[in-house]
Amino acid sequence: MGQGKLILVQQPIVRVAGVRSIGVIGDPGCEGLGTYNMKIYAGALQETARDDLTLVVGDLVPAGTPHHYRTICGMTQVLAEHDVYALRGNHDTGAYGDYFGLRNYALLADPFALVVLDNAERTFEEEGLALLTQVLAMEEVRRAIVAFHIPVPNHFIQNCVSQQEFDRLRQAYGPHREKVAYLLCGHVHSRFVDEVDGIPLICTGGGGAMIEDVSQSIRAWDVEHHVVHFYEEDGALRFRIADLPEGGYRRERDDPLLRQQLEATVQGELLAHFRYLMFADRARRRGMEDVAQLFQALAASEYYHARSFFSVLEQPAPFKDAAKGFLPGETFEYERLYPMLAAYARDHHSPLAEQAYLGAARAEKIHAALLDQELDAEGAQLGPVYVCPICGYVMAGDSIPERCPVCGGPQRQYEAFGG
Repeated sequence: MGQGKLILVQQPIVRVAGVRSIGVIGDPGCEGLGTYNMKIYAGALQETARDDLTLVVGDLVPAGTPHHYRTICGMTQVLAEHDVYALRGNHDTGAYGDYFGLRNYALLADPFALVVLDNAERTFEEEGLALLTQVLAMEEVRRAIVAFHIPVPNHFIQNCVSQQEFDRLRQAYGPHREKVAYLLCGHVHSRFVDEVDGIPLICTGGGGAMIEDVSQSIRAWDVEHHVVHFYEEDGALRFRIADLPEGGYRRERDDPLLRQQLEATVQGELLAHFRYLMFADRARRRGMEDVAQLFQALAASEYYHARSFFSVLEQPAPFKDAAKGFLPGETFEYERLYPMLAAYARDHHSPLAEQAYLGAARAEKIHAALLDQELDAEGAQLGPVYVCPICGYVMAGDSIPERCPVCGGPQRQYEAFGG
C-alpha cells in the first residue's frame, strides 16, 4: 500500500510527472465529519487509489475551523494512497490556505492539464481567470479540465453562479476554447452530466454528503455515492463515473480484535438506547415531561453512537438491493420463527412471552406487506403509518381502527409517521 499526502499547493503551476489519470471526489465533509460520512470518504479515497492522484472538488469540512481541517487532513493522510489535492468549496472557509495552500492553481500532467479555480463565493477570482488563460495558451497543453466548486448555469439546477460570472469564465478560456475538454464542479449532493457552451459539464457531489434530489429527473433514489475517473485513452481524455459500494471499505472490519470490540460496542450502545427510551416512557407516564425529554435526548445520542460504530462494520448491498433484502427476514419471523417460539412459551407455561411473540408476528406480517408495497412503488408516497406504542402493531392508510387489533390500545396513543 502506498502512502499518500494532502498537498499544500504553494506554486500556481505545478508539474506532476507520470500522471495519466485523476480521481475526483465531491463534497465529503460539508454535512459533518461523523463516522458514517467519513466511511464514504474512505471508500472514495480507496476507489481513487486506482488513479495517479486525487482531487477533492470542495467542501472538505462543514466549517473552516482548525479542528475540522485537522480532522479531515489527519483522515486523508492515513487513508490516501497517493497525493490528494483540494479545491475550495463554500464550506471551506477560515484557515483553508493554512492547510491546502493556493486557491487557484494548475497541475500540468504529460497528456493534459487540470486548472483549479476558486468560485466558493460565487465569483471567479481575477487571478484564477488570468491563470486559466495563461495555461491554455501554453503550447504543451493540448487538453484541459477546468475545475471549480459551484456549477455554472446548466439545464438541471438553479443553484449555480450567475450568467455574468459564467461569461467571465468563457472570456478567460475563449481564445483557446478547443482545449477545454471538460468543466468539472461539485456543490450539488448528487451527480449529472450536461453540456454548456459545447463543453461537457460534470457535476459530482457524492463523496460523503447525503445524496439529495436534484430535479424530477434526478432523484436521490436513483444516485449512489460515487467518484469520477478522468483518464487518457487512445489519445483522448475520457471520464467514467464509479459508484461506491457501501461495504467496499473494510480496514477496521478486517482486524479481528477491533471488529469484535466494535460489535460489542454496538450492542452496548443499543442497549443503553433502549433503556433510556423505556425510562423516558416511565417518566412521561408519571407526568415528568422534562425528565422524559432528557432521557429521549440521551437515547437519541446513544443511537447515533451505535450507528457510528455499526457503520464502520456494515457491508450493505446497493441501496435498492439492501432495501429489498429486509423482506425475507420479516417473512421468516412472522411465518416460522415467532410462531415456533410462541408455541414453546405456551408449552412451558410462559404466557407473557407467548403473547409478545404472537403480537410481534402479526406486526412483522404487516412490516413485510408495507415494505413490499413501498419498494414496488420505488419511493412513491405510502401515506401515513401508525404504530401502536403498547404492542408495536403497524397500521397504514387514512382509515385506522379506534383500537389496536392486537392489544386493544386506543387510537389516541398511536405514533404517526408521515402523511
